[in-house]
Amino acid sequence: MNARRGALVVSNGDMTATTLERPASTEEAILTAADRCDQCGARARVRVTLTSGGRLFFCAHHGSKHLAPIASKASEILDERHLLLED
Repeated sequence: MNARRGALVVSNGDMTATTLERPASTEEAILTAADRCDQCGARARVRVTLTSGGRLFFCAHHGSKHLAPIASKASEILDERHLLLED
């Protein structure tokens, strides 16, 4: 069987398979290409608003590294790392 790359193949148990397409996400990114990581300058995928009012921006890598330790000091966390998996 030739399944397209990125397609989900589900077996129905009788030695045949059906190919399902992933639905397009209706969620749009809030962060833009102008939002940059405060540590490395890459495109930001995480925005942390601190209880003090300041904001920190992180790329996916630095967001993964710093999100847990800083979460207690945050009033809001916008995490768009999951949008990287859709392309």
